[in-house]
Amino acid sequence: MEGAEAGSLLGERGAGQLSQFRSYRRRWFLLAVVCLLNCSNAMLWLTFAPVADKTAAYFHISLEMVNWLSIVYLLISIPFGLVATWVLDSVGLRCAVILSSWLNMLGSIIRMFSILKFLSLGSQSYWYLFVGQCLCALAQPLIIFSPTKLAALWFPEHQRATANMIASMSNPLGIFVANMLSPALVPEGKHISLMLGVYAIPAVTACVLATVGIHEKVPPTPPSASATNSTSQPFFTGLKMLLRNKPYIILAVSFGGGIGMFTCFSALLEQILCEKGYSNEFAGLNGALFTVCGLLGAFLLGLYVDRTRKFIESTKICFCLSSLASIVFAVASRFRHQAVTLAISSSLFGFFGFAIYPIAMELAVESSYPVGEGTSTGLIFVASQIEGVILMILLQALTVRVSEDPSSTCALDQDGALDWTTPVLVLAGLCSATACFYVIFFHTDYKRLHAEANCGDLFKAEDTATADVPEA
Repeated sequence: MEGAEAGSLLGERGAGQLSQFRSYRRRWFLLAVVCLLNCSNAMLWLTFAPVADKTAAYFHISLEMVNWLSIVYLLISIPFGLVATWVLDSVGLRCAVILSSWLNMLGSIIRMFSILKFLSLGSQSYWYLFVGQCLCALAQPLIIFSPTKLAALWFPEHQRATANMIASMSNPLGIFVANMLSPALVPEGKHISLMLGVYAIPAVTACVLATVGIHEKVPPTPPSASATNSTSQPFFTGLKMLLRNKPYIILAVSFGGGIGMFTCFSALLEQILCEKGYSNEFAGLNGALFTVCGLLGAFLLGLYVDRTRKFIESTKICFCLSSLASIVFAVASRFRHQAVTLAISSSLFGFFGFAIYPIAMELAVESSYPVGEGTSTGLIFVASQIEGVILMILLQALTVRVSEDPSSTCALDQDGALDWTTPVLVLAGLCSATACFYVIFFHTDYKRLHAEANCGDLFKAEDTATADVPEA
């Protein structure tokens, strides 16, 4: 019924407004700006995590205070995620991108105040970093929700999944860059100022490009039939429609849980491996393989889905394979001298897991059409943040204190090291259970594609009827 309504609505609007569609070359400029902004925001998020000890020593603060510079992103994105969905679907993509670029740039600049002597607050200079991170955190939901909106408004239907994949995967690319760049820029604490300056460059560049280069809320002529209806539903009406949409709820719970699991895996990887004697360098290598292989998987799957439109089949297969990879990692990580197995399982976990991300975002739009893209993808992101917080607390609660092990490479505190056997197995079990739940219960029609097909048939019928009318 909903699909029929969507097709009817789209047909009425499309038939009354235009009989052809057009894509513009400047869509690639918009995509590049969103990618740079997404990558920059991710780099700012994890600036300090790889050099936490040096940051703590330089600013004379505790490691817990350094950790808050990253945690604040998670906490702010939960309430502000709903605001970001409203901005995208009610105010528009242009406003969302420009606003997020300014928040991102201002945050990166305020962070630099902490190392300027004439603005120094002495021992309180840390709060410059915290305020800057808060501003960057406000920008994050606007940035992360933008790819599906950009793909829907500016790209033809055969390029939407690829455009969404490119824009979405720039976020994990930024995480990878931060993990590699921060340690390289800060061999000693005195180089913190250099790192803050370098990280501000892409933020400022993205802000200038967005402010100067983005002039239109939507293209003059839409690239597809669904683009004519991309902002049709009021925010609260769309929200009610989503909460009554059973396939969308199943997707949000499953995919949100998947993002939460990947967040926990990335954050806890070093702690999981060090207890069994694996070095920090090896943990970093696993994290790099996890991200790089994930980018490759997302790229390949995006191209495949753009050609075949097999959204559901692709996500179900990849979810199952990623859960199998998580089981292999969970078992191998509990033994010493399993470096090859761990590297391969981390690579496969990233390859199949990250590949789901952009396709699931497109699937969220397909299953919830004609609800706005910002709302449908934004709610999934909010759900993933909530599930990630719950999962992080649960996994840490399941750890067990163990006595000092000579082979351990963990930095021990006064209570000893942590054994992550139970949490890792629970994580793999939850991943497998979520995959089974998704495979068994998720079924939906491709409402947006069907609406576009109906609209295309309507145009053909009108053209035929016009051609058959005899001349006077």
